[in-house]
Formats: sequence, C-alpha cells, structure tokens
Amino acid sequence: MIKGNAGKDSGGTDRAWADQAIHTIKAENNRSADTHLYSVPLPEHWGIQLYLKDESTHRSGSLKHRLARSLFLFGLVNGWIRQDTTIVEASSGSTAVSEAYFAQLLGLPFIAVMARTTSPEKIALIEQFGGSCLLVENASDVYAAAEDVAATCNGHYMDQFTYAERATDWRGNNNIAESIFGQLSLEPHPVPDWIVVGAGTGGTSATIGRYLRYHSHPTRLLVVDPENSAFYPGWLGEAAGQPTGLPSRIEGIGRARMEPSFITTVIDRMVQVPDAASVAAMRHLHSFAGLHAGPSTGTNLWGVWQTVAQMLSEGRQGSVVSLMCDGGERYAGNYWNQEWLASQGLDPAPYQAVVSRFLDTGAWTGTVA
Repeated sequence: MIKGNAGKDSGGTDRAWADQAIHTIKAENNRSADTHLYSVPLPEHWGIQLYLKDESTHRSGSLKHRLARSLFLFGLVNGWIRQDTTIVEASSGSTAVSEAYFAQLLGLPFIAVMARTTSPEKIALIEQFGGSCLLVENASDVYAAAEDVAATCNGHYMDQFTYAERATDWRGNNNIAESIFGQLSLEPHPVPDWIVVGAGTGGTSATIGRYLRYHSHPTRLLVVDPENSAFYPGWLGEAAGQPTGLPSRIEGIGRARMEPSFITTVIDRMVQVPDAASVAAMRHLHSFAGLHAGPSTGTNLWGVWQTVAQMLSEGRQGSVVSLMCDGGERYAGNYWNQEWLASQGLDPAPYQAVVSRFLDTGAWTGTVA
C-alpha cells in the first residue's frame, strides 16, 4: 500500500502520489507471471488444436484483472484518481473484485454497485480485498446508482462499460492478444483460425479484434452471447442500441443494453448461446479436461464446439483459442448447484449430451434430444 505525502502542483494534481501509484501498478504487473495457455486434447485425426487461456490464475482471479489494471492506469494518467479518491464501479462482480484488489493496493476506498443476484462468493471476495458492496434490485439500475454514489462521496466512477475499449492498448504492450500469439509461437498452428470470446463490456473483443487487424492476422473473431443480451441483436443491426430490459443469467457477460465499449465492426461472427448450454459446456469441461471454470467459459466453449465442427465439415485443420474467464469456485452456490439450476429452469443435461456426441462422432447436431 502506498502513502501520499507530497504537495500538489499548480494544477491541483498530486503528481508525486500519482507517479508512485502508477509505479506501484507497473511493479505489480512486472512481478506477475503470464497466464497459462492450456492445450485441450481433441481426437488426433481431426488435425485441430484447441487452447484455453486460463485467466483465473490472476491474483484477483479472473480475466477482469487485466481490465482493472488498465482502468486504474487510465484514471491515473487522466488525473481522475487522486490519493483521496473513492473508487466506484458498476459491475456484475468480477470487475469489481479486480478493482477492489487494485484499490487496496493503492490504499483507496472502493464501492461496488451490483445486482442483488450477484454470487455471494464474489461479494465475499470484494470485501476480502477491502471493498464494500451496494446491491440494487435490477441489473439495469447499476449505472445510475454508481453515478449517484460517486457524486455523493466525491469519488470517481470507473465506468468500465464506457472505457474498457479505450483503456487497453490494442496494438500490444502485453495485452491478452499479444500474449496469446506469443504463447502459440511454437505450436503446430501458431496463427489460430478463430479466437472465441464473450462480451461483458466489449473491451476484450475490441482489443483482440483490433490487434488482429493491426497485425494483419487472418484469424477471425467469434463473439458468443447469452440469452436476453442486447449485443447479438445489436451486431445483427436489429434494434441496435435498444435495451432488452432483461438481465443476463450468465454472470460476467451479456448486457441488457448495447454498451459503448462493444465495437461491432471488429467482430467476424456472433453466436447466441442458450443459458443451459453455457452451464452444460462449463460442466462438461470439468469432466472432459479437469478444468473448473465459471459459466461464461461455458458460453465460450459452446461457440468453440460449433467452430471446430465447422472446420471439420470444411476439411480444414488449424487451431482455435478461447478463454477460461474465471474459476468455478466463484459459483458454488448457483451454477454448480443443482437445486439453484432447477429453480432457474435450467437443465444442462441435454446440452451436455450434445457435446459428448460431437466429441464421439465429430458431427454437430446443435439440437437437444
């Protein structure tokens, strides 16, 4: 934790404190190892390699660790975050956990504004990192509530949904796309055919999509979207920007409105995934590869299996990369709990059977029995 004790400059900004804060965040990054890129075995005769980048190994436990670091640096260099600033964020949980971690690192108070349905495990992690939580009834209310909280406490509303796409350097500088390509450099197919990700803010898909174009990679970007999300119809151009009015049941991805950071033009393809299929693919991954992930990883995998099936049908060999966004331990009380799934009307079993049949036969039916 850093302490501020220098005087302010003529512009009213505590530059000495900000300089030290930036140094602290850079030092945290410098001592952090890269996340693993797992090779997930598929039938050898398919000639297709599947890789999952395990973002759960970050100190704050998810893909959002990268975003939180970028948002703090963005706020610091813009002069929005000072030594007495209360950090406020609207979140579905994982970004708030990561931001609470960085706020604690800098000795700043942190308030997360989230829907009451956020998993208790995420709430506990935010509090473990010294943050506090304000829970609202409807997910669509988090934006206005966060703005109000920040105004009341003279704090800074991080607003990940606006700034995610611009806070990260999409050209390189150790972003997730650069990391993926570096780790693939010695693999049989070092330039993947597809990268498959979900969208929560849209920041990850914007970073990867821009990186692919900037470096002239032929890799295509598939974005998967859960039920009720506004991203998929917005990408299609149907009612673009119109809110669905319904919250996503897959924590971390999907939004009831098109977020400013969601850049449709860098996406090559989108797939809408049934919520029960997301849970099924998450659970199947645990039995198939021994990896314990959350439901947004399952959404990714449902898109992965369809993509691999398409490559097989076209007789193409190559590689596919996706993300393991966070660990399954964050969802012990809901997506990994059979009673909770039943209460939500989610039955993953038929969808698990679809994945099992595909891996046995190489043919994707896409329908449940």
